[in-house]
Amino acid sequence: MNWKTISTSVEMTEKLGETLGEGVAPGDVITLDGDLGAGKTAFTRGLARGMGLRSRVTSPTFTIVNEYNDRDGVPRLFHFDTYRLSSSDDFYDAGLDEYFGRDGVCAIEWSTVIEDALPEERIALQISGNGDERTITITFPDRYIPVMQAVREKMEKEGMRFEDPCL
Repeated sequence: MNWKTISTSVEMTEKLGETLGEGVAPGDVITLDGDLGAGKTAFTRGLARGMGLRSRVTSPTFTIVNEYNDRDGVPRLFHFDTYRLSSSDDFYDAGLDEYFGRDGVCAIEWSTVIEDALPEERIALQISGNGDERTITITFPDRYIPVMQAVREKMEKEGMRFEDPCL
């Protein structure tokens, strides 16, 4: 399923992430693609907050992955930035695919670099736009419909509008 929405601020992009974070579970994978400065890390900051994490979320550009787990009873967040990898071979060689089997949620920026290493069952965001306005296309399999419907309902109360299906 595909939905398209417009975020008119960094805060709205974070709120979208936060709302999704309230419904994710260990084992879930979220991919984030878009230009530099599109809002991938802002979304992930919100995601962490929605999951109940208090850590300061920063881009893992140079470390490839940041791990957040600051509270008992709260799932871990594995935040990847695969921009500096050449291909999925680099991802496999570093053993990063093992994170998919760990007890946590994976948020992967620049996921197209490792497309063939990604699980099919995932929530994928494509973010594009300039200035404050960002178009966000969200693609997800049927099993995420209940979670995504809850996200949509909450975000529509915040003023965000969704289009579907996105062709």
